[in-house]
Amino acid sequence: MDGMTIEIQVLGWAGLLAAAQVILATIPANLQLGSPYLASARDEQRPLSGIPARLDRAFRNHLEGLLLFAVAVVTVTLAGAASPLTEGCALAYLAARIVYVPLYAFGVPWLRTLVWAVGFVATILMLLAALF
Repeated sequence: MDGMTIEIQVLGWAGLLAAAQVILATIPANLQLGSPYLASARDEQRPLSGIPARLDRAFRNHLEGLLLFAVAVVTVTLAGAASPLTEGCALAYLAARIVYVPLYAFGVPWLRTLVWAVGFVATILMLLAALF
């Protein structure tokens, strides 16, 4: 991965994390709702509950954060602002997103919020480092 910044590499890993979360969320959803329903057009809404619902929400939350993180990585990269700070922030973002999944799945309330905040603050710091 010569020539690729740490921030870009972490963005790639964050994309793979999203793919893993799709699989992680789909399996229990399939067990709870059944393959025929999931293969249908789902005109009739059947909500998930419990761990399958939390895994789905954790995935959707990751997508929201991933969008902002991708903006930060692109901004850092195009501005030529990569630094040890932005590298550390990118790694902190990814670590937080990985830890967030089981915390959300098992319904750990305050620690989950703190871990989410680490990823969010790391992303904002990357943007600030690139812009100022």
